[in-house]
Amino acid sequence: MDKSFDVVIVGGGVSGCALFWTLSEYTDIKSIAIVDKCADLAMISSNVRANSQTIHDGSIETNYTSQKAKKVKLSAQKVKNYALKHELQNKVIFKTQKMAIGVGDKECEFMRARHEEFLEVFPDMELFDKETIKQIEPSVILGSDGKSDRPENVVGSGYREAWCAMNFELLSKDFAERAQQNNPQNKVFLNFWVKEIKRNDDGYYLISRSGEAISAKFVLVNAGSYSLVLAQSMGYGLNLGCLPIAGSFYFVPDLLKGKVYMVQNPKLPFAAVHGDPDISSSGRTRIGPTAIAMPKLERGKHWYSGISTDLVKVDFHREIFGVLFDLLKDHEIRSYVFKNVIFELPYFGRRLFLKDAQKLIPSLKISDIEYAQGYGEVRPQVVDRTQKKLELGEKKIVTNKGITFNMTPSPGATSCLQNAFVDAQEISAYLNAKFDKERFLRDLSPEELEG
Repeated sequence: MDKSFDVVIVGGGVSGCALFWTLSEYTDIKSIAIVDKCADLAMISSNVRANSQTIHDGSIETNYTSQKAKKVKLSAQKVKNYALKHELQNKVIFKTQKMAIGVGDKECEFMRARHEEFLEVFPDMELFDKETIKQIEPSVILGSDGKSDRPENVVGSGYREAWCAMNFELLSKDFAERAQQNNPQNKVFLNFWVKEIKRNDDGYYLISRSGEAISAKFVLVNAGSYSLVLAQSMGYGLNLGCLPIAGSFYFVPDLLKGKVYMVQNPKLPFAAVHGDPDISSSGRTRIGPTAIAMPKLERGKHWYSGISTDLVKVDFHREIFGVLFDLLKDHEIRSYVFKNVIFELPYFGRRLFLKDAQKLIPSLKISDIEYAQGYGEVRPQVVDRTQKKLELGEKKIVTNKGITFNMTPSPGATSCLQNAFVDAQEISAYLNAKFDKERFLRDLSPEELEG
């Protein structure tokens, strides 16, 4: 088998697979390969158990500004349009209700004001009063006694029905399958854990831990938490660090009909607890995520398994510890961190989490809650050592030397085709290839052509 390619993509999650398909469908690049360290594609962050199974378009994510929501909405519609165009309804993409709720007078006032502001971006979004929410999501309004309504005022903003749930694992595999159908020269290499990337006359050699090697004129690294490790091994991104945040979930009975998000504390860079029906485990509602920093680049079976020595090399700097110390000086952040540590503990975690979950579903009892073993994954939060602060959102290291490194924390899955759109333009320009930008947008985001 020929192991020389025009482009090699490192990382077979949804972002890497989206680029694999985009290059095969909309460029004249002759050979593309994707490599992944696992035995199958989408086994880490894009696995159906590892993420929120949500297309984040900004409508119900209360930490987004309206300007960010306008941008994210365009990213989200590309993923949605791809799934609908390829008839993946009820296989990969699912329709359900979705809303963000405010509980109590202060949060209700915030939700009403937010709703009015966001109508510019989402003109068909509805404002739900307490009685309407009771009809759509009765468990949100049912009180702790299981009989009467909860006493607090509750206001919601969202949609009675929307294509908003997605199995990103199956989406990844659909991208990869279509990319290979488009061109038999395109290949997928599994069990290929990249140990080293070396420069050569024509581009780069990628050498696996088992000694296998392939070459590429351009390398795009979409390896989640591992991207920064590979970048720094080549001397790039040395001003950055990585704060890995692991999320976990809890299962409760089938109490929610759709997605219900809550108001997020603006001080916290992590989503507030939310709930939705789990698309991989019918008959159960999944609530979470929790958020705990841990010295790992991916979750293992046990908390102590897979502790990363690579992460020590990346993060053993005074500035990284300074950023963490500054975060912990804030009382609210400190309390949040310690509470989430307890969430991971047997016996105590379930009981403490119940209090947070009852704000969403007041009638929950301790017997209703079960830790979702094997669910959740690590997301890399990038730390800028120069600026001494967390860099929230996506981060890219562009070298202009035929290799680029992407780090895509949540909502990276939602942005997979938008990121592919950006990367395809860079790669095509570098290789003097043609990228049919107009057809890409016509197929997946016609609104941008009209604009």
